[in-house]
Amino acid sequence: MADPKEGGIIKKGHEEGMKLSLSILEEFSLPLGLLPLADVIEVGFVRATGYMWILQKKKVEHSFRMVSKLVSYDSEITGYVEKKRIKKLKGVKAKELMLWPPVNEIIVDEPPTGKIHFKSLAGVSKTFPVEAFAAGQ
Repeated sequence: MADPKEGGIIKKGHEEGMKLSLSILEEFSLPLGLLPLADVIEVGFVRATGYMWILQKKKVEHSFRMVSKLVSYDSEITGYVEKKRIKKLKGVKAKELMLWPPVNEIIVDEPPTGKIHFKSLAGVSKTFPVEAFAAGQ
C-alpha cells in the first residue's frame, strides 16, 4: 500500500505546525479552534488526497467551555480533510459520561446552519454550535 504521506507538505516544530494546521482548517471552512494543540512536532498535509497528520509530544486534553465538552487529542492525529468535513479521523476522543468514544468524522453543515457534528464509529453523533470551537475557546 502506498504511503499516505507521500507528496505531502511537512512543517516541523510547534509554530510552523500550528500555522499549517490553522491554514488547513481555514481553507476547508472548519472552526479554527478545532485542534487546540500543544508541543507540535510535525504537521503534514497531502493536497491530492486531503490526508493530514499531526504529531505532538504528548496527549492533550482540552475543555471546550461553551459546550462543557472535554476532548482528548492523542500524540498522533490523522484524518482526511475536505470542505467542511474531516473523515476517517483517528486520535481524537470526546468524553461522554465515563466513556471516551473515538470521534471519526467531523462535519460542518453546508449550507451553514451554525452547527457542527461529531460522529463516532459507535454510531454516537453529537451536534454543537460551531462558535464553541472558534479560535481561543
